[in-house]
Amino acid sequence: MSESEATGHLGGRLELDAAVAARLRSRLPMVAAHTVSTITAEVPAYSGTLTGQMREKIENAVRIALGTFLQLIERAGAETDPSTPLTRALEAAYALGAGEARVGRSMDALLAAYRVGARVAWREVSTTTVRSGLSAETVAEFAELMFAYIDELSAASVAGHSDELANVGRARRRDLDRLTHQLLAGEPEEVLRRSAERAEWPPPQTLTVVVLPRSSLRGVLAVLPAHTLESGEEPPGAQWAEEGALLLVPDMHGGRRRQLATALHGQQAVLGPARPWVAVARSYERVLKALALGLPSPADAAAWDTEQHLARLVLHTDPEALADLRAQVLAPLATLPAATAARLAETMRSWLLHQGRRDDVAADLFVHPQTVRYRMGRLRELYGDRLNEPGTVLDLTVALAFPPAEDAGPADS
Repeated sequence: MSESEATGHLGGRLELDAAVAARLRSRLPMVAAHTVSTITAEVPAYSGTLTGQMREKIENAVRIALGTFLQLIERAGAETDPSTPLTRALEAAYALGAGEARVGRSMDALLAAYRVGARVAWREVSTTTVRSGLSAETVAEFAELMFAYIDELSAASVAGHSDELANVGRARRRDLDRLTHQLLAGEPEEVLRRSAERAEWPPPQTLTVVVLPRSSLRGVLAVLPAHTLESGEEPPGAQWAEEGALLLVPDMHGGRRRQLATALHGQQAVLGPARPWVAVARSYERVLKALALGLPSPADAAAWDTEQHLARLVLHTDPEALADLRAQVLAPLATLPAATAARLAETMRSWLLHQGRRDDVAADLFVHPQTVRYRMGRLRELYGDRLNEPGTVLDLTVALAFPPAEDAGPADS
């Protein structure tokens, strides 16, 4: 019911005798006290809270609300605008709802208080109206108008409560967004601590950056810690076909990292390392390096943990330098046919990784051990004594650690 409808309703049907109104008004303090006592007894959220000055304030609010109702009825037939008292009452009810939100009480508690208050107030008021000789029809109309008035007040309180929660939610979201941006930017610790306090975000021991497709975000957030932060910006470099999302997940270090991997099982995600929460920018940098290198590839359908691919990340940090090193150490093969050079490079890599164990190399390459011996003989002819030099061995190991796919050729027997 709108304000105009309520005041029109109040003025259209009921004429309250001035003497009856005076008797009702004289009982308002007693009605208010009884109402607050009953609310305290029947609504658990208010048990033990409506005491001292707070009780006096609530009793006064009840007196004002009921007094406004009586004033509306008395003014209903007059030429003056009857909406003014209702406007003030609705504003007070709106403020009451907003205040409940600020102290953390749900609207359920306040609506329950309204129901209890309406019941108690009507019991007291109806007794007075009946004893004053009002007809049954008038008493019924009085009840209808009174409960409509209570509905108006409760609706205004609901609006105040909702608006306050929305305002608080928007403000906290802004604070959390600011904190997330500062964390990723590597702001000084004192700045981060102030922002965390302002956002009411409890600092964890560590944070881990996770990048994943935005379509997976809702399901993943449901199983991550409640204080996980989400960046509103899309992380650069993701090779996915859809928009990416970025999360900062608290306290997933040590053994709990497996919990994070389990939560991301089957997701196309990239996990950075766990870092102290004020240094999470370093986790973000690691993820960005992986994405910039095209790791993981679009074909990867599982979570990609940077902690499991540290050697690959180190070797690919400077792709041009790696290519130059590879060309340098493979120079003795440059005069051979491409397929032959690829097979010898593949054999050299396996030989280095298996520390010269011929049978292991043969099993790795799916060839006969005699083939391995033949190929290594060719390599010794090409490299000479350099294959025994530690520096050459190191360069070959690094250069051949992750050979380009085009180097792989058909195995010979």
